[in-house]
Parts: sequence; structure tokens; C-alpha cells
Amino acid sequence: MKKEDQSMVTEFLFSGFPQFEDASFLFFIPLLFIYIFIVMGNLIVFLAVRMDTRLHNPMYNFISIFSFLEIWYTTATIPKMLSNLISKQRTISMIGCLLQMYFFHSLGNSEGILLTAMAIDRYVAICNPLRYPTIMTPRLCAQLSAGSCIFGFLVLLPEIAWISTLPFCGPNQIHQIFCDFEPVLHLACTDTSMILVEDVVHAVAIIFSVLVIAISYIRIITVILRIPSGEGRRKAFSTCAAHLGVFLMFYGSVSLMYLRFSATFPPILDTAIALMFAVLAPFFNPIIYSLRNKDMKMAIKKLLCSQMMLTTSAS
Repeated sequence: MKKEDQSMVTEFLFSGFPQFEDASFLFFIPLLFIYIFIVMGNLIVFLAVRMDTRLHNPMYNFISIFSFLEIWYTTATIPKMLSNLISKQRTISMIGCLLQMYFFHSLGNSEGILLTAMAIDRYVAICNPLRYPTIMTPRLCAQLSAGSCIFGFLVLLPEIAWISTLPFCGPNQIHQIFCDFEPVLHLACTDTSMILVEDVVHAVAIIFSVLVIAISYIRIITVILRIPSGEGRRKAFSTCAAHLGVFLMFYGSVSLMYLRFSATFPPILDTAIALMFAVLAPFFNPIIYSLRNKDMKMAIKKLLCSQMMLTTSAS
């Protein structure tokens, strides 16, 4: 291929839903419902925490930030999936693809770091309860929340900048339902040995976060099991159960997606893993945080009742 012919590709074509060509609209409706539920559910959790003074503590602050990030995390991919399901031209521009990768993974990184901070917060609360108020101060909580977002967005900049310099001059079909590093890098008309380096970097980051959270919860469970009363053990575990459930869903789907290196899956399984990672895990998060937490349920009920009263008085 001539050098001047390189960089001919200006847009990519998604081929992650080839088996659903004849029934794409049937998948549009449930995906639209899921997206609306994710946005509304996480928005309600965010507002409930912010408006209820009883929930102004580090644990709920982290939950509210996580819910806020979830809204934008899903917005980075699902609206484009929806438009692709009802459009004959399932394309995305080069710049659009780079932006989707950047925001999707930056928000995902921020969530991963925030989950690690939440595990540390629960570790201090359960294992060092007397020192908890002096360790997890509002200032430290704000620093951890802001730091997770800043670092999550900065760490991806070099990677995206490098991908933007690669020549794309051959096939333009992305075998996935959204722009992701490996499917896009496989289309580059250059040496793709850097894909292995990318896999190793992602794997190290994922494994490090998983180890920190796992060690924290092993220690937490050990301390909880030493509590003499059954009621005390139940109460201590209930404060951690929601976070543990979200952690297992988030990192479980992330591991299936990014800890497989050269292993290849059938297209239908690849699509299913991507949906679990980008759609289903965010769908269950507001359910876990609201249904398993008495204080959160009361705050949400209070928020919805106040909104209904405002609507009634306005009319």
C-alpha cells in the first residue's frame, strides 16, 4: 500500500450485531428501557444522597459520585448503540470513535478507582471504627473522589493520543458494539505488537485494583466474623454487601473483557460480554444500592414524595 494512500479510513463500521439484522428493532426497545432506567435510577440515587443530610458521610458520598459517573459511562456508548440498531449505516467517524473510547474508558477507570476508595473506606469503618472519623474526614473524602476522576481521565490521554497517530488504510469494520482498544488497533495499517503491551498495562491496572479490594474485604470479613452477636455481624455485613455486589459485577465483567490476552471468543459471546460490561452491570447498580439499604430507600422515598408535592402544588 502506498504511503500516500494511508489514513484513507475516516469512519468505522460496527459489526457487533450481525446476527440481529432482521430483528434489530426488537433489541432497540429493551435497550432503550435499560438506558432510561440507568439514567433515572442513578440520578435518583445521586439526588437522594445530596438532598438528605442523614446521608452526608463518606460512604454515601462515594455512592453518589459513582452513580453520577455511571450516567455518563453508559451515555458514552448506549445512545450510539441505539442509533445503530435502527440505522442501516452503523458507522462512527474516526474522531467520534476516539472520543467514545476516551470517555468510556476514562469514566470506567474513574469508577474502578472509586470502588477501590470505597473498599478502603469500608475497611477503616469496620476494622478501625474508633479512628474512622479522624481518618475519613470530609476533606480526604473529597480528595479521593476528585482524585479518582482526575486520574481516570488523565491516564488515558497518552494512549488515545498514540492511537490517533496510527494510519488506518484497510478494513474499517469494528467487530464490536462500541469502539474499543483491541478491535480498533487490529485495523491499524502498522505494527500491532503494541496490542500486547496495551493488554499487559490494562491487566496490571485491573489486577492491582482487584487485589486491593479483595485484601480489604478479606480483612473486613475476618473482623466481622469475630463480632460476638449475630445482629452485630448482620449489621456490619449489610453495610458492605452492596459495595461488594457492585465490585463483583464491575470487575467480573471487566476481567472477562480485558484479561483474556490472545484468547478469542465466538462473536455472539464477545457481544454478550460487551453487553454485560457496558449495559447490564450499570443496570443493576442502582437496584443494589437502593433495595439493599434501608437509609437509601427512605431517602429515595422522601425525594420522590417531595417532587410529587411540588408537581401537585405547581398544577
